Amino acid sequence: MQAIFFDVDDTLYDQLTPFARSFEKHFNFYDIPLEALYTTSRKLSDEVFHLTENGQMNTQDMYVYRIKQALAYFGKQISYEKAAMFQKDYQEFQREIKLIPEVEDVLSFCVEKQITMGIITNGPFAHQERKIKQLKVDQWIPANHIFISSKVGYAKPDVNIFRLAETTLGLTDKHIYYVGDSFQNDIIGAKNADWKAVWYNRRSHKKIPNTVEPDYIADKNTLFEIIHKIELENEER
Repeated sequence: MQAIFFDVDDTLYDQLTPFARSFEKHFNFYDIPLEALYTTSRKLSDEVFHLTENGQMNTQDMYVYRIKQALAYFGKQISYEKAAMFQKDYQEFQREIKLIPEVEDVLSFCVEKQITMGIITNGPFAHQERKIKQLKVDQWIPANHIFISSKVGYAKPDVNIFRLAETTLGLTDKHIYYVGDSFQNDIIGAKNADWKAVWYNRRSHKKIPNTVEPDYIADKNTLFEIIHKIELENEER
């Protein structure tokens, strides 16, 4: 492969971990399945993210909206202030995130094989940059290979953010792979850009029907195996 790019949230690190810590600190809703709540919150966040990019919703209101509405889906009501406190600690706990061990193995393998790597992520620049620094990915991926939506002016699944990565890094063929967890943003975006898509489906999400097919699907235990297989196949060509 010529290059491989990664999403950040719930791809490089397990986003459920800081979410769960903040939830357990602020709520005693023991009857709510935590992973289902997290998944619902992510879905709601994705649905309104574009409003934060075009200025129709500020980021704080988006953070509050997604947890309030996710809890409402499970029959729980909380105040704006309580939602904001949850978000504050959620972000604090994100300061302690660590790379998923299998992802670290993938990054080291790609360095060994001299494969160009990068990151394409949606979100506020300072927020995403802080997480990237906390994960210490700079030992594998240089800063000029990192594309954050609020800084570059395009957000996944817009093909323009993928094209920007191509032109910035001088990538000329289509042996470019993207690894991400969001079917809507990562898989549809990558496929529409004519990239190969590896769906890192650690939470057994369902595909969006009548859209695109990922080239590969990895679960919690198979990402390294798939990337290794892809590179071996490319070497044999």
